[in-house]
Amino acid sequence: MVDNINDNRAWIEINLDNLKHNIDEIKKVIHGSTKIMAVVKANAYGHGMIPIAKKLKELGIEDFAVATLSEAITLRENDITGNILILGYTSLKDIEYVIKYDLIQTVVDYEYAKQIEALNLSKPLNAHIKINTGMNRIGEKFDHVNNLKEMYQMDCLNVLGTFSHLCVADSLSETDIDFTKKQVDNFNKCIASLKDLGINPGKLHIQASYGILNYSDIELDFVRPGIIMYGVFGSVGDKVNVKIDLRPVLSLKARVTEVKEIEPNESVSYGRTFIADKKCKIATISIGYGDGYPRCLSGKDVPVLINNNLVPIIGRICMDQLVVNVSNIDDVHPGDIVTLIGENPLISAEQIALYADTISYEILCSLGARLPIIEI
Repeated sequence: MVDNINDNRAWIEINLDNLKHNIDEIKKVIHGSTKIMAVVKANAYGHGMIPIAKKLKELGIEDFAVATLSEAITLRENDITGNILILGYTSLKDIEYVIKYDLIQTVVDYEYAKQIEALNLSKPLNAHIKINTGMNRIGEKFDHVNNLKEMYQMDCLNVLGTFSHLCVADSLSETDIDFTKKQVDNFNKCIASLKDLGINPGKLHIQASYGILNYSDIELDFVRPGIIMYGVFGSVGDKVNVKIDLRPVLSLKARVTEVKEIEPNESVSYGRTFIADKKCKIATISIGYGDGYPRCLSGKDVPVLINNNLVPIIGRICMDQLVVNVSNIDDVHPGDIVTLIGENPLISAEQIALYADTISYEILCSLGARLPIIEI
C-alpha cells in the first residue's frame, strides 16, 4: 500500500465508499436471511485483496471466497478472520495447510474426497462440497447420489456447506434462462435427495453476481458477489432483471511524462503504425502492457482522460509507455494525471473490455503487480 502518489508513474485508486455503496445495493436485492460471501480472488479482481477484505470486514462481512490456497493464506496473514472458502482445487500435499490456517476447502469430486480420506489427516478437513449441475468444470455430478452420500459421511471431512455455479446466468436469452433454471432444479433435487437420506448438506449457495441480479427469487444461505461488488458489469450493455445502482470502485491512472510536437509524415512508437498526416502535439504516458493495460488496444483510437479532455491513444502501446494525441488540449504538461479506466462511460472497465474484445473481468484481473494501490 502506498500513501501518496507524488512519485508514482502509474497506479490504481480504489474508492472504498463506492465499495460500501455497492454492498448496500446488493443487500437490497438479496433476501434478509441470506449472507454475502465476498469473492476476493485474483487480488480482488485487481482491486487489492487486502484493502478490499479489510473494508468488507468493517462492513460486517464474515465470509470470503478465493480461488487458491495461497490467496487464503495471504488473507489470514493479514489478519482477516472469519470463514474463507477456497473455491478451487488444492494439491493433496498442501491440504494440511488448509487445516493449519483454519480454511475451508472445496471438495471438487468423489475421487478427490477419496484421496483426502487416504491422507489420514490430523483432524477433519472443513469443506464445502461442489455439485456439478451442468457447467461440467468441477464438482460431483448432481445425480451421483450414492457417491455424494459417501462423501458427506467421510470422517475426514467436516462438511459445512454445499454449492454449485451457474454458467449462463448473465444471459437473458430464452435458451439460457431455461438452462439456468435446469441447473437450479438439478441442485434443488440433489439437495432434497441428500436430505431424504438423512444427510445435512450445510450452508447452501449457487448465485454469483449475475445469479443475484437475474435470479433474485432464489433464497439460500449465501450469495457470492464478485464483479458487481466492484461496481462493474461483465460487458457493455448487459441487461439484468433487477434495478441496481453500481458505482465503480477502481480507477487506473498514470502521468504525462513528455509533451512535444511532431511534423507531418513523422511516426510514433514501434512498427511506425501511426504516421502523422499533419503537425500534431503528442504526449507520452507512463503506463503500458507491463502494467496490464492491453497492447491489443493499439490502433483503435481508445481514449484516455487528461484534464477533463478525452484524447486518443496513437501508435502501438509499449511495455511501459504509450502515446496520445493531445493536439486539441491547450494546457497539458509533464506530471499531469491521466485516467485510463474510470467512471466516465467512455473509459469504463466495460468499455475498455469492448475495445479489447474481452470482458471486464479480464481487464481488471490483468492489472499488474507493479501498480501500487491507493485508497481514496
